[in-house]
Amino acid sequence: MSETPERLLPHPLTGQLFASPVPPGTGWPEDPAAPDTPVAHTARQVRELAATAQDVDQLNALCSVCSACERLVEWREDVAERKRASFAGEPYWGRPVPSYGDPHARFAVVGLAPAANGGNRTGRMFTGDRSGGWVYAALHRAGYAEHETVSTAGDGQALHGVRMIAPVRCAPPANKPTPEEKATCSGWFDREIELLPELRGMLALGGIAWQTVLAATARMGWEVPRPRPKFGPGAVAWLRTPDGRDIRLVGCYHVSQRNTFTGLLTEQMLDDALALAAAPVE
Repeated sequence: MSETPERLLPHPLTGQLFASPVPPGTGWPEDPAAPDTPVAHTARQVRELAATAQDVDQLNALCSVCSACERLVEWREDVAERKRASFAGEPYWGRPVPSYGDPHARFAVVGLAPAANGGNRTGRMFTGDRSGGWVYAALHRAGYAEHETVSTAGDGQALHGVRMIAPVRCAPPANKPTPEEKATCSGWFDREIELLPELRGMLALGGIAWQTVLAATARMGWEVPRPRPKFGPGAVAWLRTPDGRDIRLVGCYHVSQRNTFTGLLTEQMLDDALALAAAPVE
């Protein structure tokens, strides 16, 4: 996509001018990709490129330029170009949103997909909307996040001992990825789990995240309970890796505004689920 200089907009923190979507390797804070990072255009290419990643940083670079799902590419870029009125003066990331956090994480927070005007705008998971604010505030209360609040990539936030992962890396229309899109993106998700050898717990925010973890670990040859455990707030399932690690999977309602505004999910419930997912495994 080409942009004229008149359409370039300043990053809200750095003031550097960017097109929307942001071309890889042009200076956006925390951008893991380079201009020549290989691009996946099919589900097969997703799996093949993911397999080449030797660490989560390399995986982030590859997934952040993925173009394997035509509908999602069109949607994320359309949102980045049209923009919400309140962010009309900002550039939008408009690309797949990479995972975020400690590469040596002992537990992971698993969400669903970036928000159209949240992560799709800021370039970082759970950043730029009220739902994400709940997650970072909870991580800060528990001592895993440097700051209680976040605004955009490059704001000085840092996570310790935890990593945020999404089953789908692009913002989907109506927040509903298709089964085919979830299957395509699973190549990135599976490889990320493989590249976290110190992982001992996972917090699944919502039923889709719960089912994604169970399906992914089964594909990777982990021991998964049968019948598969059902999702629920506070539900716990034990998984075992081929190398003998026991992994605790904990269920929690998603931090959507519908759940938090209605009280279906409270701060205490989120704190409790987070503490359980992060608890040491004997």
